[in-house]
Amino acid sequence: MQTAVARRLAGLPVFQNASSLSRPLSRQRFFLPARPSGCRPISIYHVQPVSRLRQAAQKPLCPASQGVRYMSDEKKSIWRRPVLRVLYHLFAYCGLIIVGGGAVVAGVFIYDATTYREDPSMEDIPVSELALNPKRGGPKNLPIAEILVDDEDCENMQEQRDKPKLVILGTGWGSVALLKTLKPGDYHVTVVSPVNYFLFTPMLPSATVGTLSLKSLVEPIRRIVHRVRGHFLKAEAEDIDFSSKLVEVSQLDANGKRQHFYLPYDKLVIAVGSTTNPHGVKGLEHCNFLKTIDDARQIKNKVTENMELACLPTTSDEERKRLLSFVICGGGPTGVEFAAELYDLLNEDLRVNFPKILRNEISVHLIQSRGHILNTYDEALSKYAEARFAHDQVEVLTNSRVKEVKSDKILFTQVEDGVTVTKEIPTGFCLWSTGVSQTPFAQKIAKKIETQNNKHALETDSHLRLIGAPMGDIYAIGDCSTVQNNVAAHMITFLRTIAWEKGKDPEKVHLTFSEWRDVAERVKKRFPQAANHLRRLDRLFQEYDKDHSGTLDFNELHELLLQIDSKLTSLPATAQRANQQGEYLGRKFNQISKTLPGMKANEIDYGDLDEAVYKAFKYKHLGSLAYIGNAAIFDFNGVNYSGGLLAVYLWRSIYFSQSVSLRTRILLAMDWTKRAFFGRDIMSF
Repeated sequence: MQTAVARRLAGLPVFQNASSLSRPLSRQRFFLPARPSGCRPISIYHVQPVSRLRQAAQKPLCPASQGVRYMSDEKKSIWRRPVLRVLYHLFAYCGLIIVGGGAVVAGVFIYDATTYREDPSMEDIPVSELALNPKRGGPKNLPIAEILVDDEDCENMQEQRDKPKLVILGTGWGSVALLKTLKPGDYHVTVVSPVNYFLFTPMLPSATVGTLSLKSLVEPIRRIVHRVRGHFLKAEAEDIDFSSKLVEVSQLDANGKRQHFYLPYDKLVIAVGSTTNPHGVKGLEHCNFLKTIDDARQIKNKVTENMELACLPTTSDEERKRLLSFVICGGGPTGVEFAAELYDLLNEDLRVNFPKILRNEISVHLIQSRGHILNTYDEALSKYAEARFAHDQVEVLTNSRVKEVKSDKILFTQVEDGVTVTKEIPTGFCLWSTGVSQTPFAQKIAKKIETQNNKHALETDSHLRLIGAPMGDIYAIGDCSTVQNNVAAHMITFLRTIAWEKGKDPEKVHLTFSEWRDVAERVKKRFPQAANHLRRLDRLFQEYDKDHSGTLDFNELHELLLQIDSKLTSLPATAQRANQQGEYLGRKFNQISKTLPGMKANEIDYGDLDEAVYKAFKYKHLGSLAYIGNAAIFDFNGVNYSGGLLAVYLWRSIYFSQSVSLRTRILLAMDWTKRAFFGRDIMSF
């Protein structure tokens, strides 16, 4: 007890009993010395071991240096004020952010410095004489580019020079998806296109009003081709010689003279896209289209110039209203999204930077030939879009058909009370967006093949092979093609095996339920799109067994398959479909390259490799979405969603994730941020 009193007087911790020195620290109990006035303990950061406590009993202890930290009265008053405490932490965190940001900026500058080259890097590269002076041949005796000038750039290029030649026509969604899926080194790849970039078409309407810059929507195709060690030729395909396996290609030289040459192929992929369908309407030379990056640039300049002309003092009231009348022909996704982007420009940027009278005189009209806009979407979403446009004062004219387009007005017909009435709208700008049709190149190829009867696209089988062309040599994907699903016409093929086993004529075969199930599996394998209509085989068997004989005869089976044919629709001409077809071809070509040596060793015909090594193409619809002016709608296989800004951010996120490269993603994010802080780009150049 005397010891405890002495320790308390000396200012040392006093333990309950001496035995506590041997207890674990977590269970020891001790008392703190009385603190001097003007100080307060804020933390205990150290407890001396037992041996040191015994030593400390022999000498005086300074409270400020032995386990207890004290704060002055000035600091005590600061920490008692929450605002000052918040400011203290805020400045501390800002300092960390500034230091971190500075480190990032310094790192960017250091990396940028490493990208410059001062010393010329030149080396001797062998070039084949045939690449510089190709031999002539073919039906037109043109130069044949069997070897290209960069075939010997490196060892990898030299190794694949003798690989099967894969020629891809076009740089759209299908071609890029194929190039990104293809395994490098398996093929000698050559891409031919009149443009040297890939265009992100779903965001094209945003570029027409300055929401996005044009460079944010394009990616250099050579960067994508480089991954597969391929070649790119900025030229235009003219014709195909099927017998010689030659593609005729042309391009203007430095003197403006068109030069033609042949490009040999082992496999050819046609992905030349489509053009806008004119529908036989006169005066389309007065319209703008929205298919390419040049179209978006022209539209942006036209819209801006019309608004600038409307501000001139020499412009009459009538002329001002005409200049500010914008008409969109076509109520599909492209037309609807352009109308929405145009409204955003007028409502958000025009009212700030232009005279207010322009906002009152601007009018936007959307002409749709059917009963609803976005007719391929769920009806509830179409009505929501129409209601949104009505709120935004965008006039939607349904059940209307354009009759003629003139330089200053549009004539169209509309049904009113069962009577067709001709009306007109004065216009200073007209966008024509009414479906797609074949390009001149696709039309030329279709005329050369007798079995090509579709006037809107090249017909392919379920393996995407061009019907009528040598099997396994030519494929068509994207907007320029359509998959033929004529199930009933191929019924004889399905029945031939069964008839041969029974020794009967296919038209006299009666199928039992087990045989019908076998035929259905063959149909699903060859026409995957028909699988959804062949789920309940027992119900179909009972429904079309008209005579209740327990079998299906030829006529009954023919009627059943015709019914399935009527339910099968053409695949949509969208980027989604082209992307899936490109990925499908890439995987199949990889598999063909892998199994080709074994196939040749077993003397299997080269043209039969598609069905032998890979399944038929099956399109999977992932959903549809559209922007409708600070709002968006989604149709995900029957699950519908529509909303305001939250839906817009979701819409942006989906397209952001589908962007082709990190470069374009960064540019898109920067453009959206720039629009938020500085508005849209309203300059014309």
